[in-house]
Amino acid sequence: MTRLSRDDVVKAVDRADEVTIAQIIGTGATVEELAEAQAWLANDEPLINDLRPLAQGRVRELVDILSELEEEDDEAGPAEPGSASAVG
Repeated sequence: MTRLSRDDVVKAVDRADEVTIAQIIGTGATVEELAEAQAWLANDEPLINDLRPLAQGRVRELVDILSELEEEDDEAGPAEPGSASAVG
């Protein structure tokens, strides 16, 4: 298993800023662990029903980082038409 690179994070995490990218890489996680963390965030019910233990270790760290990123996006709300964040 290979540790995450900056390119891996940029491809996998929409709207990640440089600080978030650095935090994610700093966990020492692998691509597989990042994918597992994203699966937990997307819908934890199937993982729990599959009798998987709750996210722990690096996956838990990634879940925390990614959930903070989602909260920031939710607080920002939808982009105003014509604003710089709406373009793209």
